Parts: sequence; structure tokens; C-alpha cells
Amino acid sequence: MSIVQLARDALQTVAAPAQLDVSSGRQRLISALDAVDSLAVGFTSFTLETDGLSAATPEELKRLGEKLSARLTYLLEPISPIEIDHEQCVLQMRSTPPQRDDDQTTYYEVVLRRGGAISLCRYSKTPGDVRQVIPATVTREVFLRLAADFAAVAPG
Repeated sequence: MSIVQLARDALQTVAAPAQLDVSSGRQRLISALDAVDSLAVGFTSFTLETDGLSAATPEELKRLGEKLSARLTYLLEPISPIEIDHEQCVLQMRSTPPQRDDDQTTYYEVVLRRGGAISLCRYSKTPGDVRQVIPATVTREVFLRLAADFAAVAPG
């Protein structure tokens, strides 16, 4: 059974707050759920682990990031690669541009790490303050599409 099918089944029975944790083959999806109802899912973390990234080079992470960026067109803001740490072999991607209002900036951040993880979080930052993780609220369809897109770009 695929990661998407397993996540769909898990969403049918889980009551938030909860941790969704499903595995298929070499891939594992872990998400900290804050809210789950018949239409939407709220989460503070969304991570696909795969040993297929265990030996990834910075160039491979950059290529995977570009593929993922091209797929994630349905989020509130477009996601683009912003920085690669060649030494640690980590690619950071963010909303470009972030969502801004009078007193805060909110944005998605996607991180691809050699060793085997692609993760997504939503952050909020107010002027003069440190950023904080905030729940991302998406429809169930978007949640499952995220799982499908992460799984599709991740080796394994």
C-alpha cells in the first residue's frame, strides 16, 4: 500500500492532537496533527523520511528541490530554493514571497537533508521577534497531495 493510501486510512481514524506515522517500503511519513475534521487537517510538522537520500549530494538535493518546487503550486505561496549548505548537505526552500500583513509575516519552509528527510513547516514572524512554528491548515486533499508529491520526488 502506498504512503498516500496509508495516510488517507490513518486520517479516517485519528483524533487530533495526534502523530500520524505511516510507512511504506523505504518511506515513512510523520506529521504532528493539531486538528483533523471531515474537510481539513492542521499540522505543525510534515516529514517524509527515506533512506534514498542517505548519500545525496548537494547537487542532487538541489535537483530534488527544484522538482518539488515545481509540484507545490497549490500552497498559499510559491516555494523556491533559497539556500544550500554544501557542508551539511541541506537545502532550504521558502515561500517566495511570504505572506505579509500589518504585524506579521507567515511562510512555508521546506528542508531537504542528506540522511533522509524532506520536511515542511509553516512559520510566523513579527517584527523584532523570533519566528515560531504555527499550524498549517490544508484540506485533506492537499494533505494527501503533499504526501504524494514528497514521495514522488524522494528516492526510494
